[in-house]
Amino acid sequence: MGSCAGIDWATEENALCVVDEGGGRLAGEIHANDEAGIRELIARMRTLDVERVAIERPDGLLVERLLGAGFCVLPVHPNMLKATRSRYEASGGKSDGFDAFVLAELARTDAHRLRRLRPLSDETKALRALTRTREDLVGARVRLANELRAQLEAFWPGAARIFAEVDSQIALAFLERYPSPADARGLGEKRLAGFLARHGYCGRRSAAELLDRLRSAPEGRAGALEAEARRAAVLGLVAALRPIVTQIAELTSQIAHAVRAHPDGAIFLPLFRDPKSVVTAARLVAEIGDDRSRYPTAEALAADAGMAPVARESGKRKVAVFRWACDKRLRDAIACLANSTRHHHPWARGVYLSARARGLEHPHAIRVLGRAWLRVLWRCWRDGVPYEPLKHGNLRRLELARG
Repeated sequence: MGSCAGIDWATEENALCVVDEGGGRLAGEIHANDEAGIRELIARMRTLDVERVAIERPDGLLVERLLGAGFCVLPVHPNMLKATRSRYEASGGKSDGFDAFVLAELARTDAHRLRRLRPLSDETKALRALTRTREDLVGARVRLANELRAQLEAFWPGAARIFAEVDSQIALAFLERYPSPADARGLGEKRLAGFLARHGYCGRRSAAELLDRLRSAPEGRAGALEAEARRAAVLGLVAALRPIVTQIAELTSQIAHAVRAHPDGAIFLPLFRDPKSVVTAARLVAEIGDDRSRYPTAEALAADAGMAPVARESGKRKVAVFRWACDKRLRDAIACLANSTRHHHPWARGVYLSARARGLEHPHAIRVLGRAWLRVLWRCWRDGVPYEPLKHGNLRRLELARG
């Protein structure tokens, strides 16, 4: 057997430790996190005949370079590394070099307990980049929209209530034109109708109804200086929100094209009633990936998705608690699937209502339904076949029982 390595990565430099099959230290070095440093690190590992390397992350540029160089890469969860430190250092000391040594030892002694990373297809990595970027932009949009709503509620509540969403295209256009009560002093029904027509408003409310919403809201009592300051804040937030809203729409379009072109896209797309609901299906494809060996059982997938609880036993005490250590992006996608299907899918609705009847709160019931869905998804994913309601045994039995 060759030697084993551990890498404690960082923004500026990477700590490398290499041990032989008996645990003897062969190298302990620091390499810069630039092109020359990464090349030097890979060359050094080849010189020392490294076969396996453990690192505290499952993705990233360094991980891609290690996989491309042909090394067996073993990702180690931060909780596992934290729990293993005391095995080699009782005083609680910590350093980059020491963490690299602990990782190398894990690669040497616990490789059979760690999952080996396998390169994902280019289609999956592209879809993952699109969905994660969109998710981050949606988070930024929500934060900015909340700030904008808070500013409006402080001095002009009507502007926050005139349209359903304060960060919609029509609402942002309205606030850009009328950022304060003073700017909207001469706004009447006819002028508002012209504004709505120019911006292609397709809502179900007439200009008169919208104007009534604006005028029936409480009136602010901000002084001249405060009103001017809040007007500037509203314009700044609108200017920040508009490009984000535009880019989210653009990314959504690209995601729709990418997931339909992905080999696994057809597996997850039939789960959603609306053909336009492609974002959650794309997130499932991107986060689960295309490496069939990653999840050998449905239980492994449920655990990684945070849908399975953690059992804690001590003597006569036995409890199940919420699983914090999981792929949170995958958990969000499964929860979104469960929450949407409970409204229209008979089997999903039955599982959810049964969980609620047992006294479970809504979030817990969603996880119960999510775990049930993962048993179905795992089989479809492993076999590479799309979800078909006619082949869903529990759904068929439910429909037959109902006649």
